[in-house]
Amino acid sequence: MFESAEIGHQLDKATYKAALPGLREQLLECQLELLERGDTAVVVVIAGVEGAGKGETVNLLNEWMDPRHIETQAFGPRSEEEKERPPMWRFWRALPPTGKIGILFGSWYTAPILDQVLGDASDAELNEALQRIRHFERMLARENVLLIKLWFHLSRDTQKKRLGKLEKDKQSRWRVTERDWQLFHKFDRFYQVSEQVLRETSTAEAPWHVIDGTDHRYRSLTAGRLLLDAMRRRLDHLPGPPTTPPAPLPQPALDGRNTLNGLDYSLSLDKQGYRKALAHWQQELNRLSRDRRLRDRSVVLVFEGNDAAGKGGAIRRLTAALDARYCRVVPVAAPTDEERRQPYLWRFWRQLPRHGHFTVFDRSWYGRVLVERVEGLCSEQDWMRAYSEINEFEEQLVDSGVVLCKFWLAITPDEQLARFRARQETGYKRFKITDEDWRNREKWPEYERAVCDMVERTSTEYAPWKLVPANSKRFARIEVLKTVCTTLEVALSVR
Repeated sequence: MFESAEIGHQLDKATYKAALPGLREQLLECQLELLERGDTAVVVVIAGVEGAGKGETVNLLNEWMDPRHIETQAFGPRSEEEKERPPMWRFWRALPPTGKIGILFGSWYTAPILDQVLGDASDAELNEALQRIRHFERMLARENVLLIKLWFHLSRDTQKKRLGKLEKDKQSRWRVTERDWQLFHKFDRFYQVSEQVLRETSTAEAPWHVIDGTDHRYRSLTAGRLLLDAMRRRLDHLPGPPTTPPAPLPQPALDGRNTLNGLDYSLSLDKQGYRKALAHWQQELNRLSRDRRLRDRSVVLVFEGNDAAGKGGAIRRLTAALDARYCRVVPVAAPTDEERRQPYLWRFWRQLPRHGHFTVFDRSWYGRVLVERVEGLCSEQDWMRAYSEINEFEEQLVDSGVVLCKFWLAITPDEQLARFRARQETGYKRFKITDEDWRNREKWPEYERAVCDMVERTSTEYAPWKLVPANSKRFARIEVLKTVCTTLEVALSVR
C-alpha cells in the first residue's frame, strides 16, 4: 500500500496557494452543515511514520476549520488509570458526539503495531487485535460515525534525513526522541508490520488513505481534500457500502418450551433458612471483596429481569455486604440527549470500574435487544447486529481482568400481576408502578421471545447468563449472592 507514497510527490508553492482558500472555505461549509444536522460524528485517525508530518497536519486542520467544534486527542503510553480498564476504554471516551469532528493523534492502531515491531506481541496476538479493531470500526460505521483513516508515510532515507534535520535544530530537537531512533533502526520491520495492518484493516466501512509526507504542501493539501471529500459524500447522502440483511433468528420450539418457562418457579426459602443463608453469603462476599487478589481485578454485575422481578431488592442485599467506597450502582434509564449523540455502548464503557471496585448495572446494554427491539426504538438491523457487538464488548471486559456476572431475574405473569397490584395498594411502593409497566405487561410474549433470543445469542463461555427463578424473593436474593461469591472465588483462584 506504500508504493505510491514513496514516489516523492511534490507540489509547487503557486499551486498550493491557489488551491488553499477554496479548500478552507469548503471545509468550513461542511463543518457547519455537519454541526447543524447533528446526525453524524467524524473521527479522523492520524497515524504513520515518525517525522512524516502528522503533528503539523493536525495543527493545520484545527487552523483551517473552527476549532470550537473539533476535539483533538493525542494518545501516548497508557496512564495508571487507563491500565485499570480494557485497552479500548480510553478511545471510547474520546469519541466525539454527533455534529462534531474528533481528531485522534495516535489511536487503537499504535499499540498493536509497536508491540509487534518491538517483539512484545506474537503473530496470534496481532491477528486478534486486528480482528477486534475491524469489529470496532464496523460498529462505529453502523452507529453513523464517519471514520477517516490517514497514514502518513516516508521512505527510509527520507525519514533518516528528516529526523536528523530536526535533531540538529535547537528549536526542534525536542521533537526527536530516543524511541524515534529505535523505531527507525527497525524501519524494515515497521514497514512490514504496518503494511500488513493497513491491508487487513482497510475495509469498505473504514478504508485507509496513505499520504506521502515528503513535501509539506502536497501532504497538507491531500489530507484536507480527503477530509473534505469524505464529509461532502456523507452530507450529500451518497450510497455507502452495501449492507446484507441479517439472517432471521431461530423460530420458537414447536412444543412451546423455552428458556424461561422451563425454569422451576416453585423454588423458595423459609424465613429462618433465608436469614441464615443471607448472613453467610454476605459475610463471604465481604471477605472476597477484601481479598488481595482483587486489587488488580474489577467486578461488573449486570441485573436484568421482568418488571417487578426483584432486581432492586437483590442489589440492595448485595451492596449491603460491600464497602460503599468501592461499589457503585448505575441505574440505567432511557439515554440522555448527550448519550443519544454517541454509539449506544458509549455510556456503558465510560462507567467501567477501576481495579478493586464493583460496578452494578441496574439494567444495562441489553436494552438494545430487549426494550428497543420490542418497542421499535431501533431498526431490526440495529438490534440484530447488537448481539455480536455485545459479545465482543464483554469479551474485552473479561480479557482485561473484569469479573463479569449477568443475571436475569424471571417471574411468572401471575406473580407479576400480584406484585403490580401490591404496589398500587401500598403508599410507599406506589412510585414503583407506572403506566409503562402495564403497557410492557401487555407485550409479555414479545418480551419473552426477546429474552430467549438474548440468552441464546449472548450466553457465552466467558460471560454466561445466570437465570434466576424469582417468584420467591428470598430464594432469588440468595441465588444472586451465592453466584457472585462462587464466580469471584473461581476467578481469583485461576488468575
